Amino acid sequence: MSDLQVGILLYPGAEELDWAGPFEVFSMAAMGKDLAVKTIAQTFDPVRCAKGLRVLPDCDFASAPPLDVILVPGGEGSRVEMDNPVLIEWLAAAAVPCTWVTSVCTGSILLVRAGLATGCEITTHWAYVETLRELAPDSKVMEDIRYVRDGRVLTSAGVSAGIDMSLWLVGELFGADHARSTRKWMQYDPEPPY
Repeated sequence: MSDLQVGILLYPGAEELDWAGPFEVFSMAAMGKDLAVKTIAQTFDPVRCAKGLRVLPDCDFASAPPLDVILVPGGEGSRVEMDNPVLIEWLAAAAVPCTWVTSVCTGSILLVRAGLATGCEITTHWAYVETLRELAPDSKVMEDIRYVRDGRVLTSAGVSAGIDMSLWLVGELFGADHARSTRKWMQYDPEPPY
């Protein structure tokens, strides 16, 4: 087993780029490092994501290794999973040994439901900010920011913001030079045409 374990939670309706972007960042960052990246779902059944991509998880909840970093994506499915006691209980327990507990987009509500972001500054997709404020009255929901760190809790805004958050975390784990090298290998240098 690798020294550093990153677990990416999957569930039906998870937004693809919310987890695939960070998966790419951490997998690219693993080159030359003792780092493993695993996808984890409630069962080993294929997970159908928000846009229809079907994924086979590496682990189910019972077989997931102890994690150092957990990443929770958002997506339409987060509104269903926030009331899934099996997922919420697993997330709360899996996060105990983690150095970093992270989310992308509306994945932040799953952190809130699992009791992992109480009292923390957090963020989410711009269209979900007010809803998150209602669902997380004990947290300070930030807006107009790509990602927010509060202790070990690291949350990002929607979709592509998860890539920025993950690159920042690579810098924390392995240093800024390794994060820059990871970004270069990914050719991540956004210049949107519009």
